[in-house]
Amino acid sequence: MLKKHIEKTPVQVLLTPAYILITGKILAAISPFLASRFVARLFFSPFRYKLPNREKEMDEKSIQETINIPSISRKIVVYKYGTGPKKVLLVHGWSGSGTQLCVIAKELVNKGFSVISFDAPAHGKAPGKTSMMPFFIESIHHIEKEYGPFEAAIGHSLGGMSLLKAIKNGFRVNKLVLIGTGNSVTHITRVFVKNMKLSEKVAKLMKAYFDKKFGEDMDNYSGAFSAESVKVETLVVHDKNDVDARISSAYEIVDKLENGKLFVTEGLGHRKILGDPDVINKISTFISA
Repeated sequence: MLKKHIEKTPVQVLLTPAYILITGKILAAISPFLASRFVARLFFSPFRYKLPNREKEMDEKSIQETINIPSISRKIVVYKYGTGPKKVLLVHGWSGSGTQLCVIAKELVNKGFSVISFDAPAHGKAPGKTSMMPFFIESIHHIEKEYGPFEAAIGHSLGGMSLLKAIKNGFRVNKLVLIGTGNSVTHITRVFVKNMKLSEKVAKLMKAYFDKKFGEDMDNYSGAFSAESVKVETLVVHDKNDVDARISSAYEIVDKLENGKLFVTEGLGHRKILGDPDVINKISTFISA
């Protein structure tokens, strides 16, 4: 697959085995209901990948410990990187890990901060096979109790949505950075099902199943909905060509923030944005100011 094509392809499409797509199509032909339950299970199943070379330095130099999150009965792996007095919490995205934001982490450590990050349940080195956004949020609250307070927090993709919801629920920081963060849960579920080559009907059935399972409208977890309660200074970083989280999400979130600023890039997509020098400088300057 050509590099340009890879950069324009959603992560879900890149990582999903062909047999999964075939199974989904067969189930959809039999019953959209069965297909919706099948993709719902997939929706909560992150992919794991071999640690990239760029993340090895942070992995080797950080102090790591596995801790239990009592509220969700799950374990996470916490990374402590640097020794500065002011702490910054980093939250990775779906199928990411605690070292995913390693370039940003290194720059912050060089500027005198210490960094705390973690492998969310079923991500990176953390045990488990399934995960979900509420697990990310509960992990953030527990980490604040154990390792806080935090000067700032940075979230990528689902990590950004989780931080917005956590702040709405009482997590405290002075500054927030969101990178490639999605907004509407309904839209996210529709895109997920579309990437699985399935119909809109399957997407609606899956969303309805989630609402019933969790006892609330899952759009209550949407980025813009949580952003209405976020008062801290926030930098929203998003690329025009992000195929995993549409650029309109950034505008929708900033519109609801009381003190939000938007920094738009072009040609970096959803993943390269995490290592771009201009983006790193913008974020580190924002947090240091």
